[in-house]
Order: sequence, then C-alpha cells, then structure tokens
Amino acid sequence: MARAASALSATLVVSGAALASRVLGFVRDVLIAAALGAGPVADAFLVALRIPNLARRALAEGALTAGFAPLWARVREAKGDDAAARLGGEAVAGLALLLAGATALGMIGAGALVLAVAAGLAGEAATRALAADLTRLALPAIVAFGCAGLVAAMLAARGRVVALAIAPLATNTTLIAALVLAPARVDDPARLAAVLAGSVGLAGLVQLAIVAVAARRAGLLVAARPRLGPEIRAALALAGPALVTVASVELILLAATQVASFTPGLVARLYYAERLVQLPLGLVATAATAVLLPRLAARVRAGDAAGLARAQNRALEAALLVALPAATALVLLAEPIVAVLFARGAFDTADVAATASVLAGLALGLPIAAAGKILQQGGFAREHVRPGLAATAAGVIATLAAGAPLVAALGPLGLGLAVAAGLLAHTAVLAAVAARAEGWRPDGRLGDRLVRMVVACAAMAGWLLLLRTWTGGADDAPHLALACTTGAAAYAAAALTLGAARRADLAELREAT
Repeated sequence: MARAASALSATLVVSGAALASRVLGFVRDVLIAAALGAGPVADAFLVALRIPNLARRALAEGALTAGFAPLWARVREAKGDDAAARLGGEAVAGLALLLAGATALGMIGAGALVLAVAAGLAGEAATRALAADLTRLALPAIVAFGCAGLVAAMLAARGRVVALAIAPLATNTTLIAALVLAPARVDDPARLAAVLAGSVGLAGLVQLAIVAVAARRAGLLVAARPRLGPEIRAALALAGPALVTVASVELILLAATQVASFTPGLVARLYYAERLVQLPLGLVATAATAVLLPRLAARVRAGDAAGLARAQNRALEAALLVALPAATALVLLAEPIVAVLFARGAFDTADVAATASVLAGLALGLPIAAAGKILQQGGFAREHVRPGLAATAAGVIATLAAGAPLVAALGPLGLGLAVAAGLLAHTAVLAAVAARAEGWRPDGRLGDRLVRMVVACAAMAGWLLLLRTWTGGADDAPHLALACTTGAAAYAAAALTLGAARRADLAELREAT
C-alpha cells in the first residue's frame, strides 16, 4: 500500500505543478497578446514558435518519456544502476548532436520551414520574411528541450517527480521575465518579437539545467560520449514514432495553423484559443505521462492484462471528470474568458470575438483529446508506438479536410470545429487499436459514470446560463470570477450528488496507479 500512496502523491505533485505551470502560461500569453496583438507581427512570431513549441511539448513533455523510460528501466533492472546511468549519458550526448544538426538545417532552410507550417504566408512577403528571421532565433531551443526530455524520462522512470514539476515552472518564469522587461526597452514590434523569440532558447536551458542537476544528484546520469549501441538503437526505434504519437494534438493544431494562415490574424487567434484549452488537457497529459505510464508498463511486464484495462478505465474516468466540465465552461464562457484575459494593448474587440469563436469550437474536442491522451499510454507501455502513427495521420487528415470548408462556411468557429473533428478521428483510431491489441473495453462503471458526468455538466450549464441572465451578460473580471467559482461549485455538488465522483474513488485511484 505504501507504493500505491506514493503513486497518488506523484499524481498530485505532477498535476499541481502542471496547473501552476499552465497558470504561468496564461500570464505569458496575456503579455504576448498585449505586446503583439493578433496582427501580422503576432502571426509571424507565433508561426516561428510552432516548431520549438512542438519540440517542447513532444520531446520535453512526453515522447522521450514514452519511448525511453521503459527501456531505461529494463536496462537498470537487468544490468544495474551504473549501466543505466551510462546509457543515459550516451543517449543525451547523442541526442544533443542529432538535434544540433537538425537545428542547423532548420536555420538554413527557415524560409521553407515557415511555409511548411503556414503556407498561407506565401503571398505575404514581409510577414514571411519576419517569420523566417524569428524562426532562426527560436530554433536552438529544440536542443535544450530535447535533452531535457530525455533526462526527464529517467527521472520519471524512478518516480522523481519534483524536478519534473519544477522545470516547466522555471521555463515559463523565464519567458514572463522577458515579456515584462523587453517591451519597456524595445518600441518596434518586430524587434520586440525578435527579443522574445531569442528568449525561448534561454528558457530551454533553464529547463535542462533543473532536470540535469536532479538526475546527477540521484545518480541517474553520468557524462559519456555518444554511442549508437543496441539499447540506443532500440530507443530511437521507439522514440521516433513516439515523437509523432505524443505530439498528435500539436500536429493536429499544426494542420489547423496551415488552414488559418490563409486568413490574416487567424493564426494568432488560434494560438490564444488553443492556450486556454491546453490548461485542462495539459493536466491530463502530464499526469498520464509522468505517473500513469510507468505503472502501466509495470503491469505489461507482469502480464496483467486485466489490471492494465482496469487502470486505463479508471484513468479515463478521472480525465473526463476534469475535461467535460472544462469543455462546457469554455463553450459557454468563451467570450468573457477571452475578453478578461486578452482584451488589452494591441488586442482589440474584433480579436476577442474571433478568438472566442475559435475557442468554442476547440472546446468541443477537449474531452475527446483527454481520452486520447489516456488511451495512447497503453501502446507506450507495451513499447508498440507505431499504431499511434495511424491515429495521428487520421487526425491531421481530418483537420485539413474539414478546415477549409468549415472556415469558409463558419469563419473562426469553423477552424475550432475542424480541430475537434481531427481530435475525434485521432481518438477513434486509438480506441480501436487499444481494443484490438490490448483487450481494452470500456467497462460498465465507466459508462455509468460518464452518463452521470454529462448530467452534472448539464446542471452546471443551466446555472451558468441563469447567472448570465441575472448579470446581464457582463464580461468583466468580477463577473467571470463569480461564474467560474460558482459554476465549479455547482458541478462538484451535482457530481457528488449524482455519484459521478465518490469519496471511495480516491482509494481506488491508489489501487489503479
């Protein structure tokens, strides 16, 4: 039971730190919106950040943990701590060389890379050129984020979650410091964007330093020359597909960026809306990768198929318990949320309306994306990540196919709905793979709890609509705070009353994780 309590503690630590990191992320994005707005400079800056952000979320927050942690743990069990530490040092050195080479190529071909992210900028010469310059400044961050992700994989395998929790907080703090200091000293928006793009690399170094120091102190990592041994080759075979699979949501959003790039200002509006959805989704993803995955891997090694399926179903319950009310609130409160958070400086009322429309569409895909984050962990635990490639491809294709017609018909709302369609296609494939390869089935309790959660969300929605009527639809901060706090209380009361969540679930979470 002590081990189970440790798992629960790890979940709480990682989820709490992820929440704090996302709050800091909101502060960062509010400052970006105030400084750059949603015009051409903001589009160029946010296009330039797409690739480093993709690397950070995939490499530093999941892919390498999924691809490397089970292998590293197996080497440690078979050959001891020294062999595992040496393997870690060789892997970090090799990855640094690999990513440095890829970064150099990206900087040389930054113009082509910009068009690969946002083809719609082909007809906007000035914006495209600025985006290419900003991309060259931001790309070196990939090396630091990648190495930090590999070190984090070893920390996750040993349950050392404190450094994993602190590192993203320090990263966002570094970026916020740049956003606070730079605007007072730089008047030109393009130059300001350049300073901010360069600060991303500094943030990556901070994240790498934190996890590297923790790993060295724990004896998990030693300095070593890169060596392409059998273990490293096995890790690469897993990490390549894992990179695509873990980054599935980001790749779907990248496809949406392609669609958005053909409409001026829509890239920035997509980014700001996406950041609001990433808060609840990030909580699920961080806990699933850092806490759920190692324990699913242990069940796979023990041949406990029933325990694997049970743990996935209980994790799905927990994920949907958070994601469903969050999606409901984001749909109903989209405009006041965007107005309160972003409506200042260069971000005007037209930006608020368009961003809120994107957000409403994106929010519909939030519970689907949360379920996908849980379902993909079974494949990682079995070290079979290739089926996830098909799921990611399905999501990207669905987003691209739906994007243009939906944007033409519905404007910014259509872009959000296209992303939701991509997430639905992605999670549907993951569910089919989990059922076929792992024997997973949604059990009766999951279905029963899901119905109760939906009813609780309906009760919360009714309260929020009634509250909006009483307050005359006011969109200021006090009214938004009132809606959020009382809405959360209404959902919690309804969920407990209806049995969507029960006190006994805490003990069962200990058993499942």
